[in-house]
Amino acid sequence: MADVHSPSGIPVAPVYGSADVPTDLEAALGAPGQFPFTRGVQSTMYRGRLWTMRQYAGFGTAAETNHRFKLLLEAGQTGLSVAFDLPTQMGIDSDSPRALGEVGRVGVAIDTVEDMHLLLADLPLDQVSTSMTINATASTLLAMYIVVAEERGIARDRLSGTIQNDILKEYVARGTYVYPPTPSLALIAETFRFCAAEVPQWNPISISGYHMREAGATAVQEVAFTFANALAYVQAAVDAGLDVDAFAPRLSFFFACHNDLFEEVAKFRAARRLWAHLMRDRYAASDASCRMRFHTQTGGVTLTAQQPLNNVVRVAVQTLAATLGGTQSLHTNGYDEALALPTAAAATLALRTQQIVAHESGVTQTVDPLAGSYYVESLTTAIESRALELLGKVEALGGAARAIEAGFLQDEIGQSAYAHQMGVESGQVVVVGVNRFADGAEPPVIPTPDFTQLAADQRARLAAVRAARDGAAVASHLAALEAAVRAGERKLMPLIIASVRARASVGEISDALERVWGRYR
Repeated sequence: MADVHSPSGIPVAPVYGSADVPTDLEAALGAPGQFPFTRGVQSTMYRGRLWTMRQYAGFGTAAETNHRFKLLLEAGQTGLSVAFDLPTQMGIDSDSPRALGEVGRVGVAIDTVEDMHLLLADLPLDQVSTSMTINATASTLLAMYIVVAEERGIARDRLSGTIQNDILKEYVARGTYVYPPTPSLALIAETFRFCAAEVPQWNPISISGYHMREAGATAVQEVAFTFANALAYVQAAVDAGLDVDAFAPRLSFFFACHNDLFEEVAKFRAARRLWAHLMRDRYAASDASCRMRFHTQTGGVTLTAQQPLNNVVRVAVQTLAATLGGTQSLHTNGYDEALALPTAAAATLALRTQQIVAHESGVTQTVDPLAGSYYVESLTTAIESRALELLGKVEALGGAARAIEAGFLQDEIGQSAYAHQMGVESGQVVVVGVNRFADGAEPPVIPTPDFTQLAADQRARLAAVRAARDGAAVASHLAALEAAVRAGERKLMPLIIASVRARASVGEISDALERVWGRYR
């Protein structure tokens, strides 16, 4: 019989028994809601409260995205999730020559707080949580969210949500960075401070393994490299004078979920246990700070343009894995996302997938239903030990930032991506409808918006805001922000909020910071 391995290269035996699980299994598991949280972060898990069903949406214009949000809320979605276009992510205004051809293409274009008002129009911001996938410009977009709420009479301490704000993985896997690592980490620490003091229900960071997984990382690498980055953020905040238990309970994580059901379940369980021990052993953190809460998105790279309806099944399997693994929040991809932004019908079906698993599958009736499975417990232990070993290699290089500068994370992920692609091309890794059971049919064509007109309309809106605002006030606020950065002032969020309230744009605020910190290349 040929050797069998999980996608992370962990050997898989034909059968498992009691000898394959830790002898101190009860201690390794603990009780649900108790350290080390292997079995979940709440004692009752989904019997007490279902995960947040949070569909990711961003469609060119703020008004169109707002319309999609309302449709999803009416369909039963319980949290909002915003995708921004590349110029917004990189601190570039829609009227910049550098934004040409990219305005509104992979998400919503937000230039000023007036766009944010349109995006959030008529949405109950004090009743629904909002996740924003934004990193380099996260502080500015959070400031815009706060200003919109306050201009609508909603106090900032009533807001709940998450900004991704995870810059280190941008240097590894995505590339939407603006500033160099050192000032970027300082700005993240400032966001931690500000949220702990003034927006206590907000998660100031979502430390993302998802994008590294999309770039080709294995499940083991996803856990190890996510935690390497997370420890860098914790240390930066501690070095800035913050008490770990003042901010760590609001840290959140973001993982992918791929097709190998059992490895993915084991990954989530191993990650909870490993994070709990890292925080307890290194920072003497409280239970609340050791509790790893996470959002999951089904695997974008697992979707195929060929036979796209097959993706419905893939997403269902991944949804099952995420919920069996104890996620707190979930986005399910539309089956047509390998072709274009998801259609309304595909997004609704993706949401219905979550609802069927929640209400018809039985997954929610008991906590951690796969606990004690010889195979799952063996995989959980293997992923934890292998991730800890890989984390040790990162730390031997001086931690995440230095390992990234040395190219270690990128090289490791690149090798895994190459090995996977070779497996697909050789047929060892089966992708149904692509390298086996293919029918030769051309993928369907999904209509796309007129992005040229969309960009022109967005530039016109930005010009109107600039014409109507008090230009001298904007210049004064931006000058104060730049001066504070030059002086090494740490408490920048109030100055960013003041600039946003005066109708300064994302690009203008980014430029003020860049003039001092420079742009990472």
